[in-house]
Amino acid sequence: MRKVIVSMNISLDGFMADPHAALDWHFKSWDEEMARNAYEQLKKMDTILLGRVTYQAMANYWPLLAKYEAANNRDIEYAEMMNSYTKIVFSRTLETVEWKNARLIKENIREEIYTMKQQPGKDMVIYGSGSIVKTLHQLDLIDEYHLLVHPILLGKGKPLFEKAGDKVDMTFLNTKTLSSGVVILNYQLHDHFQLHIC
Repeated sequence: MRKVIVSMNISLDGFMADPHAALDWHFKSWDEEMARNAYEQLKKMDTILLGRVTYQAMANYWPLLAKYEAANNRDIEYAEMMNSYTKIVFSRTLETVEWKNARLIKENIREEIYTMKQQPGKDMVIYGSGSIVKTLHQLDLIDEYHLLVHPILLGKGKPLFEKAGDKVDMTFLNTKTLSSGVVILNYQLHDHFQLHIC
C-alpha cells in the first residue's frame, strides 16, 4: 500500500512557520547537503499533496525554475519532478488548478486518499500545507512524519501539532544529522487507519 509522508521543516520548539507565516528562518540551513537530501526523498515519491496556499506558491515557482538555464542539473531534475508528478490540491475555494498534472479535491478527502493508497505507484508526500497535515492526521491518513528539525527557537508561530487530537503512538524509524545542524527525524504512525477501515 502506498504511504502518505509528511516532510516538514520545523523549529526546535515545534513551529513550522513564524507568527507571520514566514519561512525564511530555515533558509539559512539550506545548503548542498539539504538539497541532495530533498532530491533523494522526492525521487521515492510520485504524488504531491497540497493545500491552496502551498499550491499557489509552488505553482508560481517550479514551472519557471525548470526553464532557468543557470540552475544546476539536479535543480532542474528536481523541478521537472515537481512539475511532472501528480499534484492533489485540497481546497474549497479554488475553482480550477492549472499546474501540470494537478487535480482539485473539494470533498470526500478520506475516500479519495484511501483510494489513492490502494493504487499502484510510489508514495505520496506533503510539503508544508499545515491545514492539510492537520486534516489528514485527524483522519488517520498519515503514515510517516519526516521532520527536519532546525537549530532555532522561534518562541511563537504556527505549531505543527496544534490541537492534533487524541494521543498517537509513533514508531521511530531513523535519524540523520546534517552538517548545518538540522536533524532529520523519521517516525511511522501505528496503523490506526487500517483498523478504522476494516
